[in-house]
Amino acid sequence: MLMLLFYIGQDSYAIESSRVAEVIPRVPLRKIYYVPNYVAGVLNYRGTITPVIDLCHLIQGTPSSYHLSTRIIMVKSSQQDSNLQYIGLMAERIIHTLKKSTADLVDSHVQMNQAPYLGGIILDQKGMIQQIHLEQLFSDAQRFYLAPAGERSTDELRSY
Repeated sequence: MLMLLFYIGQDSYAIESSRVAEVIPRVPLRKIYYVPNYVAGVLNYRGTITPVIDLCHLIQGTPSSYHLSTRIIMVKSSQQDSNLQYIGLMAERIIHTLKKSTADLVDSHVQMNQAPYLGGIILDQKGMIQQIHLEQLFSDAQRFYLAPAGERSTDELRSY
């Protein structure tokens, strides 16, 4: 499988490239309020208002740095109603790809209940690269904040 590599601080991460629509430069985002800090804002992507998650802020608690290689990965996310929606993932040093087999992923043997989207690790000559599972990333609270408003009940709104 072909994977898109990026960094969060000094650590390498990867997502499957089959879910990537395109990688765009970091553009000004419209800030939205009353959402977690890792939701960097929204942008107009091909005529659709699209949320952008700052992966650096989500995983390490600090916003992405302003570098030329800090970009937004536009990924496809399947919603429950089968409509295709794009979601932006902002990260640093998005400049490489890597082709590896799923057999190359090694279990870290660390249970991450607070971050179930962090998957296996690839051992590479450049170091360890951790996979991010997009479906897990968009589930639970993340999916709640990114779902269309009509899909949330009043009880769900009170629970957050």
